[in-house]
Amino acid sequence: MPTVSIIVPIRNEANYIGATLRTLLDQDFPQEEFEVLVADGGSTDATVAIVRGLQAEYPNLQLYFNPQRISSAARNIAIRHMTGRYAVIVDGHCHIPDRNYLRNVVDAFETTGADTLGRPQPLDAPDPTGFQRAVAVARASRLGHNPESDIFSDEAKFVPPQSTAVAYRREVFHRVGLFDQHFDACEDVEFNHRVHAAGLTCYFSTKLKVGYHPRGSWNGLFVQLGRYGSGRARLAAKQFESLTLPALVPPLWVLWLILAPFLCAVVPEIGWLYLGLIALYATVIAGGSWWLGRKLPWSIRWQVPLVFVGIHFGFAWGFWREVSRRIHNPWLRVKPA
Repeated sequence: MPTVSIIVPIRNEANYIGATLRTLLDQDFPQEEFEVLVADGGSTDATVAIVRGLQAEYPNLQLYFNPQRISSAARNIAIRHMTGRYAVIVDGHCHIPDRNYLRNVVDAFETTGADTLGRPQPLDAPDPTGFQRAVAVARASRLGHNPESDIFSDEAKFVPPQSTAVAYRREVFHRVGLFDQHFDACEDVEFNHRVHAAGLTCYFSTKLKVGYHPRGSWNGLFVQLGRYGSGRARLAAKQFESLTLPALVPPLWVLWLILAPFLCAVVPEIGWLYLGLIALYATVIAGGSWWLGRKLPWSIRWQVPLVFVGIHFGFAWGFWREVSRRIHNPWLRVKPA
């Protein structure tokens, strides 16, 4: 029986999946001691062909089809087929920099006794474009990601699992269930909230670092953050206590930008406050971008403010889209997995 089951949910990852799988399959770890379970959500590019080609080389690589397409369903398909003691989730656009990654996973579980593990997830995959470097700089800052998350930390310690846990003992799924398939984004956060509510522990190991490929275009970044915003709103509908102030700031800011002009028609004095806050936002974004990009070439530096706008407004758009969906259908609710 394998020790580690690596779960890889994918859809249209032809640009990265070959390199990602090879860094996993070529680990310095006995081949019979781990399995890689790929769940594909109906890719329309060469993703499946690439995976099938690798299956001819690696007998411990398995491919499953995910008719629902979404990541939560892919994770559950792989979990139902896993045979290992530990499950590790790795996305299809990741870079594993250490050939001892699986040894480090097993060692972290066995030495700490933790139920789950977290890891650093910086956006520092190899050969980034200028825009991807700008995204990496912005997302690693306090202006670009939830400050309550530990994924950019460099300190090994026990942490809350909500925004961090990515590896699990097999028993965790028996304890809290599977991923909720009503979620197309933030399914990991929702699952980890249940892990936390069950009193299970999470150890953050710096040896489990995984690099992510940032989105390569502004539109792709906006859509990605829109999915995150929608997932956060859906999570709040299921678990209201999960809604934190940092997650509310972008949606409330955009709501203010939309509603304030109408308020100005009734109370003209609000106009000064409206303009003042816009100027403050622009100043903070410009100042933060200058500071973060001060050592970068100008060809990258000028893109950092645009990335921040994409992050904030994309997240807000997704959040309010989900809220609007629920207002129009008041009977809509998220059920357990």
